[in-house]
Amino acid sequence: MTEPKRITAPLTDADTAKLKAGDKVLITGVLYTARDAAHKRLIELLDRGEKLPFDIKGQIIYYVGPTPPKPGQVIGSAGPTTSGRMDAYTPRLLDLGLKGMVGKGARNREVLDSIKKNRAVYMAAVGGAAALIARSIKKAEIIAYGDLGPEAVRRLEVVDFPAIVVNDAEGGDLFLQGVEKYRRGA
Repeated sequence: MTEPKRITAPLTDADTAKLKAGDKVLITGVLYTARDAAHKRLIELLDRGEKLPFDIKGQIIYYVGPTPPKPGQVIGSAGPTTSGRMDAYTPRLLDLGLKGMVGKGARNREVLDSIKKNRAVYMAAVGGAAALIARSIKKAEIIAYGDLGPEAVRRLEVVDFPAIVVNDAEGGDLFLQGVEKYRRGA
């Protein structure tokens, strides 16, 4: 079994070039959270020529709507949301410098092409492991759209946040690799 690769967010092109579909990673640094309602508002800001609430260059967005924290916790359960709900918004954010996304499920062709074009990566967090994932989150603060509750944009500080690279900067696709492996009977 291979050791997970340790990466530090924010990411650079050199960082994403080292990641391949199927790599297990442990992320340390800053992640931002946003789901579809927040993504819609981010794009509306851009359409009006306004600045985003955070500098998106090199950043990773985690598609999550965490539950409220219990006393003594930084955050509640923080499992991934289905990524396809953000597909309509993602290419524009990638074009602005977004380098990574974490969620669950496959992405559409436009997003896959944009990931490759922009030298980014898409990673999956394990669904059903929300409480475990929350342990890697050391600090959480709402930075925009607090009225959205769980869907507010948060800045998370994480240590050893576990994920798996699904789509890499070269066009590698873990889901397609799995289908091919199954077809070969391996």
